[in-house]
Amino acid sequence: MRILHFADLHIGVENYGRLDPATGLSTRLADFLGALDEVVEFALAQQIDLLLLAGDAYKGRDPSQTHQREFASRLFRVASAGIPVFLLVGNHDLPNASSRANAVEIFPTLQVPNVYIGDNLQTYMVSTPDGPLQVLAVPWPRRGRLLSREESRGLTIDQVREEIESRMTEAIAQRARELDPDIPAILTGHVTINGSTTGTERSMMLGNDHVLLASAVHRPELEYVALGHIHKHQVLRREAPTMAYSGSLQRVDFSEEKDEKGFCVVDLDAKAPRGQRLKEFRFQPVRARRFVTVDVTIAPGEPDPTAAVIRAIGRHDVNDAVVRVRIRLPAEAEAGLREGEIRQALQSAHFIAAISHDVEGTRRTRLASGESEGLQPLQALRIYVEGRDTAPERAEKILQYGEEIIGEVESGTAAGSD
Repeated sequence: MRILHFADLHIGVENYGRLDPATGLSTRLADFLGALDEVVEFALAQQIDLLLLAGDAYKGRDPSQTHQREFASRLFRVASAGIPVFLLVGNHDLPNASSRANAVEIFPTLQVPNVYIGDNLQTYMVSTPDGPLQVLAVPWPRRGRLLSREESRGLTIDQVREEIESRMTEAIAQRARELDPDIPAILTGHVTINGSTTGTERSMMLGNDHVLLASAVHRPELEYVALGHIHKHQVLRREAPTMAYSGSLQRVDFSEEKDEKGFCVVDLDAKAPRGQRLKEFRFQPVRARRFVTVDVTIAPGEPDPTAAVIRAIGRHDVNDAVVRVRIRLPAEAEAGLREGEIRQALQSAHFIAAISHDVEGTRRTRLASGESEGLQPLQALRIYVEGRDTAPERAEKILQYGEEIIGEVESGTAAGSD
């Protein structure tokens, strides 16, 4: 039984993109759909028995008709080939009111065959070409389903989060104990696991994060734990059951510049005893858009600062990449920067994100036109912090405070609606 596990597709992220005159769509949309096409082609060619998306199909709660069309057309190719598709509901898929549908609810509504939606913390029995599979789904929690308004009255945001995490842990344990030992079982969760390495997803949060201990999901009743929400691919546990974040398929910003992007492939032997069914686990890279940072320090007395910057650019492969240039220079050298020539040296780049001048401690950053459009609040804060070369500890504290403030606003707006 072969399972393809991917996550955090985020169709709709269009930062660092430009309009494609041939299609009228963002080139970044083409990036994300191209990565999804690689997933689909692999699934069809490699006899995958289950295509599993561990949350966040779209960037936001209200995907456009174009985004829905492009996503659905690709799922249809897989499902119509007899391969079941399991879509876990992530935080970006959830509406901000209980009466509204989630972003992937349209598939069961239309009774699309071979598509399963994991929108409740429960076990789903999935029929695959290689036999039945139990999928214990842990979607992004909705507070109203785990904690009533009366129960949360008087609690702080942190106390509410802790109570939800406790109840999730208890519910997972109960569902795991109920699993049939004669049928392979996996868990898929859209949640942060304590000890994982986080990144961009923090700046894309739609509300407060929830953190579970690894022991909450690393259960002996399972063969594999497929995680989503963290954009960096990482294996948290090698011993059975293997527990991994597939990571996102495309880079969202420069915090993911060095991250390899792709998906996980898992082979199970359904006939083996429980706990011994995982036969192979591997990571399959995809062709993700490159992000490149060019750092230049202009020495005092440099006769031609522009030429020095252009030489630095030449030492990097900027072709078809999203590029930012960070220039440190003394005040007297700034007049020697000819930005037109610098941009000309970057003409092969896919997108120029920023050219910043750090002049004797005063940083001036120029964002490319349109870069700020569609940014989540914490994404904008992250760009600001990165642009000022803030010390890592201080940057983390600033982002943490920003997340708490935005979380309070978000929870206040949605209180009583979920």
